[in-house]
Amino acid sequence: MSEPVGIPGTRETPDGRVIAAPPGQASGDFVLTLSCPDTPGIVHDVSGFLAKRGGNIIESQQFGDRLTGQFFMRIDFEIPGPAFADELRVEFAPVAATYSMEYELWAAAAPYRTLIMASKHLHCLNDLLFRWSTGSLQIEIPAVVSNHPDAQKLCDVYGLPFHHIPVTPDTKAGAEARLMGLINENGVHVVVLARYMQVLSDAFCREMTGRIINIHHSFLPSFKGAKPYHQAYERGVKLVGATAHYVTADLDEGPIIEQDIVRVDHSYNQDQLVAAGRDVEAQVLSRAVRWHSESRVLLNGHRTVVFR
Repeated sequence: MSEPVGIPGTRETPDGRVIAAPPGQASGDFVLTLSCPDTPGIVHDVSGFLAKRGGNIIESQQFGDRLTGQFFMRIDFEIPGPAFADELRVEFAPVAATYSMEYELWAAAAPYRTLIMASKHLHCLNDLLFRWSTGSLQIEIPAVVSNHPDAQKLCDVYGLPFHHIPVTPDTKAGAEARLMGLINENGVHVVVLARYMQVLSDAFCREMTGRIINIHHSFLPSFKGAKPYHQAYERGVKLVGATAHYVTADLDEGPIIEQDIVRVDHSYNQDQLVAAGRDVEAQVLSRAVRWHSESRVLLNGHRTVVFR
């Protein structure tokens, strides 16, 4: 999740792929995020850059990781009159080069183009679509993809393009090629797995590093496989939780963005346990998507820095 210095209007993934940044419409409100080796002078020079443009800082957060020696910062700022993010990126490039920064800068209201994937369980998809429709998520949804046809009617309600891409062991490579085609054709910035119950290939995950968000229950590794909530019920669990994370080639081991839990007790039957789990999954995933789309999540190796 970095901005290659000197290439306005683009973003670069950790594996080196350059993709289009969110739209650079004229604006007076911008967000700058950065990470670099921690050293004196960073805040001073970033603030100086903003001062020269007459910038007013609305929100500023920073974190210095003493273990890794990395510095992270997110600034929401206003400048007088309309401007374009591309112009500001070019002007900021010398500051970024001085500190070997990885950075992103664009209009604060610029939406992330988000492709959502689901299977037969539609609670997370339904929650994301509702929040998007009410304007509480800063995203655009050019497509919804599923390996089953179940989500078609839901997408029709919201007027969203639905793509049914079945997946079998024999068709997996072709299905992923079709999926990547949709991602590229639609200028997708991030893919959200809203309970998509197919394992993506290592090659696909590597190509999309830092650009896929997944949600799963927090019973792993205790209750793997089918019906984890039913397994948990049999063991009498007292906590139900969910984890949202970036996808890597290591299954369910990517950098964690958000987690939450809800207490349950002996009075919950299996259906109530499932319902509690679905609620917390939907809430955790929506928070992860919102924070990502507002540029509040920065990768820090195998971990994340989340400026809430």
